[in-house]
Amino acid sequence: MDGKLVDWHDAHVHVLTHSLHYATGVFEGIRFFSTSKGPAVFRLGDHVTRFFDSAKIYLMKMPFTPGEITEGVIATAAASRLDEGYIRPLAYYGYGEMGLNPLPNKVSVAIAAWSWPSYLGEEAERRGVRCLVSSWRRIHPSILPPQAKATANYANSALAKVEALKAGYDEAIMLNMDGMVTEATGENVFRVKDGVVSTPPASTGVLRGITRDSVITLMKGVGLQFRRNDFSREEMYTSDEVFLSGTAAGVTAVREIDGRPIGSGTWPVTEQIKKAYDDAVHGKSPEYAHWLTPVGTS
Repeated sequence: MDGKLVDWHDAHVHVLTHSLHYATGVFEGIRFFSTSKGPAVFRLGDHVTRFFDSAKIYLMKMPFTPGEITEGVIATAAASRLDEGYIRPLAYYGYGEMGLNPLPNKVSVAIAAWSWPSYLGEEAERRGVRCLVSSWRRIHPSILPPQAKATANYANSALAKVEALKAGYDEAIMLNMDGMVTEATGENVFRVKDGVVSTPPASTGVLRGITRDSVITLMKGVGLQFRRNDFSREEMYTSDEVFLSGTAAGVTAVREIDGRPIGSGTWPVTEQIKKAYDDAVHGKSPEYAHWLTPVGTS
């Protein structure tokens, strides 16, 4: 917290912390994985860059440099003593003046690490997830900036997630105001049809996920055809495969959407991409070694 390692149970903030009341925070979701050379953080530089980009969009003056945040992530992962884990850097306006204007308040930064093995559940890993197309639409760029990974944006995701869970599904997929598919509550969406993999472009209002970008790079590496293009709910229903990608969820197949089974129930393309991703994050693909930053032991 603010550059000092703090025991998990001593990580406290004031109840009048500005971001708690007005969602004036930005964050990242990062993972570190076990490799033959020890734990390594996946695409750390790209995550730190996006962290600062999110702060810039919100006119938030960061109190640390990118290099200091990078060092903080590594130090926190090392202090956790985990072989694999999830890392959450969070920049937020703290306790000071109440009211909508956050600028008079100090910006604080916390970096937490914990074990988070299967975000969507172990059954999802084996059988794929069941998704609901949410009645809540994805935020429009004229309302909130979707390219900022801001805490405010995830109120939108939380409403959709709860709706899906209450209806007996695992996850929600959101449409934009034009009725086109955007993303799930915490993952990007990919569609496979006739051997071509596609994902909605940034213009639909999706977050440019770092796992999404990794998947796109990996697909090109294994020779799969790929496009960024809009697709509708019914086009998603009639896909051969649908899968989700995200830092927390990895690459996860979707077996059903709105009660409609997707494809034949097998996921050859998804499994190919999932294997390529798993190999990359665990240091088994030399061509992607530059994506990994060793944690070390101190």
